[in-house]
Amino acid sequence: MKKTGKNTKSIIGPITVRRKGIGQITDSRTDEVFDINRENLHTALNGDIIEAKVNSHLKSASVIKIVERAKTKFVGTVKKEDGQYFLIPDNRRMYTNIILPDARNVPERHKALVELTNWPISKDSPQGKLLEVLGPEGKHDVEMRSIVLEQGFETTFPKRVEEEANKISENKAKTLKTALENRRDMRNITTFTIDPEDAKDFDDALSIEHLKNGEVEIGVHIADVSYYVVPGSEIDEEAQKRGTSIYLVDRTIPMLPEVLSNDVCSLNEHEDKLTFSAVFTVGKDGSVKSRWFGETVINSNKRFSYEDAQNTLDSKKGKYSKELLTLESVAKIIRKKRFAKGGIDFDQSEVKFKLDKDGKPTQILLKERIETNRLIEDFMLLANREVAEYFYKLCRKIAGRNTVFVYRIHDVPDPDRITELSVFLEALGYELRAHRKDIVNSRQINDLLKEVEGTPEENLVKTATIRSMAKAIYSTKNIGHFGLAFKYYTHFTSPIRRYPDLMVHRILKQHLDGSFVPEQEFSHYKEMAIKSSEREASAVEAERESIKLKQVEYMSSRVGQTFSGTITGVTDWGIFIEEKKTKSEGVARLRDLKDNYYVLDKGNFRLIGQKKKTYTLGDKVNMKLSSTDLESKTIDWKII
Repeated sequence: MKKTGKNTKSIIGPITVRRKGIGQITDSRTDEVFDINRENLHTALNGDIIEAKVNSHLKSASVIKIVERAKTKFVGTVKKEDGQYFLIPDNRRMYTNIILPDARNVPERHKALVELTNWPISKDSPQGKLLEVLGPEGKHDVEMRSIVLEQGFETTFPKRVEEEANKISENKAKTLKTALENRRDMRNITTFTIDPEDAKDFDDALSIEHLKNGEVEIGVHIADVSYYVVPGSEIDEEAQKRGTSIYLVDRTIPMLPEVLSNDVCSLNEHEDKLTFSAVFTVGKDGSVKSRWFGETVINSNKRFSYEDAQNTLDSKKGKYSKELLTLESVAKIIRKKRFAKGGIDFDQSEVKFKLDKDGKPTQILLKERIETNRLIEDFMLLANREVAEYFYKLCRKIAGRNTVFVYRIHDVPDPDRITELSVFLEALGYELRAHRKDIVNSRQINDLLKEVEGTPEENLVKTATIRSMAKAIYSTKNIGHFGLAFKYYTHFTSPIRRYPDLMVHRILKQHLDGSFVPEQEFSHYKEMAIKSSEREASAVEAERESIKLKQVEYMSSRVGQTFSGTITGVTDWGIFIEEKKTKSEGVARLRDLKDNYYVLDKGNFRLIGQKKKTYTLGDKVNMKLSSTDLESKTIDWKII
C-alpha cells in the first residue's frame, strides 16, 4: 500500500466489475470497499489484478494500472455495424464490445472465440484477434462449446496428450500384470459400483465382507489414476490446466482423455482394476474400529445404477441384497452421527433435461435424490474424512520434518453475511436462533433447515443460507469443514474427475512408503490448491450457464402461457420469480405493474403499493411469460 495524500492511497488487488461497468476493489488490510466508476476503470476487466488510487473519504477509486489480466480470451457473437465487425461478448461482466479488424469473412450472428490484442486507455473498446469461428448462434453444439470456452476450458485434448493416453491403453494388460505384485488382492471380496444410469466413468466402488465377530469390513476403492498419470507427463500437465471435469446438461468435458477415464482407470464391471483403497472395520454401532489405506486390485462384481440398487433395497430381494442392506444400515448410522455433530443437510432440488436429437429441451424434470445417492455420499465422506484425519495426525508424529497435504476446507460464515441472512429470514417469519445475530454454528443452521422443511419457502431459505456461507476451497492449511462439521476433510474419492484427489493420492502414497514429499514441491502443491479452487469455480459457472440456457430455450416456445412461482428477490425496478416446476427464474418489471405505484421496503424485502398491495419475498404469484432472450439468457414475466 502506498500513501499518495491525506485521504488517498494506492492499493493492489482483484477488481470486481458488474454488468454495467461499475467496479469495486477491497482493501485487504481494512476490508474497506471502494467503487470505481466506468470512466475510471481504464480498461480493467472483472478479475484483473489492478493497482488503484483510492479516496477513503469518498469511498471511490481509480485504476492506475493493470498488474495482471484475469483473462484475455472471450466468446461472443459477431455483428457488423457501419462496415465494422465486432464481437458482443457472452460474458455479462465484459462491459464493452471487441472490435475485430480481421472478421470480414465471418457471417453475422456466428459465435467466435477472440483474444484481446490492443486496448489504449483513450479508446472505449479494445481490438481483438479472431481465434476460431464456432458456428451459428443458437445451434446446440455451438452454444455448449461456447460456454466451455468462455470459462477457459478446452473441449478437446492436444494430439500429444491423446497419443500418450493411447500408449497407456495399449500397454494396460502388461502394466496391470506388473502392478499386481505389491498390492493387496481384494478381487475375491464382493464389490460393486453404484452410479447414475448414464455414467461412463466409475471412480469408486464399495466392497463388503461380514466378519465372524459381527463386525463388517467395508472397502472404499478409488481408481488408482496416480499409477498411470505421473508428474511431468503430457497428461498430467493437461489435467493441471483443467483441474476438473465439467458436467453440462448433455455432456461431460473430462479432465482426462476418455481412453483413461472410461476404460483404463474406470472401475468397470468384471475387470481387474488398480485401486487406492480405504478399508474400514466397522462395529455394529457404526463406529470405525480400524482403518487401512493402500494400493489394491479389485474386480467389480456388478455395476448398479442408483435406481437398480434402490429397487434391491426396497424389495430386499435380488443379488447382493444382503450386502446392500448392510451398507444402508451402516450408512444411516454414520449419517445420523454426522448430523448430530452439526453437519448441514443442504439437499436442494436440481433439474435435468430431456433433449431431442437437435439438443432442444422437450422436458425439464426435478432430479429425485434417493437413499442410494445418500448411501454412496456417506461412504465417500467417511473415506475423505478418515484420510484427512490420518494424514493430519501422522504429520504431527513426524518429528523434525515438514510436510504438505491438500485439504478441502470450508471457513465459518462471515458475520456480515449472517446478519443479512437473519434480516432476510425475519422478513419470511423465521428466526436464526443464535447467541448473536452475526455468529452462528452449523447446528443452528440445521435447526433452521428442519423448521422450513416441507414449507413453500424451503428452497428459498436453503438458497439464501447457502449464499451466506463461505465457499469450500482447496488449501494446504487445515481449518476444518464448517458445513460438514468435520475437523479434517479432503477430496480422495474422485481422481478421474478432480485434480486435487490425484494430488492427495500421490502425497498419501509417498508417506505410506516412507519417501515423503520433497520440500521443494511444497510450493507447487500450494499453488495447485489455489488453481484447482479457481478451476472448480469456473466449471460450476459453466454448468450453471448450460442449465440457464436450456431453461430459457424451453420457455421460449411457451411465451404467452401462464405459470405459478415464488418471489425470490425484490428490487426497486423488478421482482425476481422462480417458476414452480422448471425452477426457471425471470423478472417481472415494475414498469409493467400499471395498477399501482410501488416503493421498495428494502429492510423487509418487499414492495409496497400506494393502494396497499404488497409483494414480499417468498410470496406465491401467478404470472404470464412475457418474453425470453436466448442471447442474454433472460426471462421476463408479467404478474397476473
